[in-house]
Amino acid sequence: MSESKNYISPYLAGFCLGLVLLASFVVMGRGLGASGAMMRGVVAVEKLVVPEHTQNNSYLQRYGGGRDSSPLASYLVFLVGGLFVGAAVSGFMGGRCKVETLKGPRITEKNRLWLALFGGSLFGIGTRLAMGCTSGQALSGGAVLSLGSWVIMLCIFAGAYGFAWFMRKQWI
Repeated sequence: MSESKNYISPYLAGFCLGLVLLASFVVMGRGLGASGAMMRGVVAVEKLVVPEHTQNNSYLQRYGGGRDSSPLASYLVFLVGGLFVGAAVSGFMGGRCKVETLKGPRITEKNRLWLALFGGSLFGIGTRLAMGCTSGQALSGGAVLSLGSWVIMLCIFAGAYGFAWFMRKQWI
């Protein structure tokens, strides 16, 4: 029997997330998403290592790679930072902070981590190709009834459901 982990009601959490999304549209004029913040972090590091490259690349300049701009001067960077801080606070308050690797009985911890790295890398590549992450697509795009966002989310769920059939023996 598992112990209680002090989770918030998913209905309350969803309602609060909707309020945060609404506030983001009202205050910032844009929705939520994490991939823009991650890209800005990459550009910030790249700007430190090879500043001339970011200054001469029009794609990277959109993320603060120009001479007079900072890649980290975006509300999305603070949003993702707050996400990590809020998750840590919630985990500590609920007694859920520990280092563990969740896996099924038929897979080693090493293989589980490799599969997670491979899947995460594929998802990251897909995020850049789609010009947005699932949080941006599902929350922000879905909230404004963007047909493309609804289609991509249905495709993501269908693909995950279909692929799960091939990976099920790793978990059961």
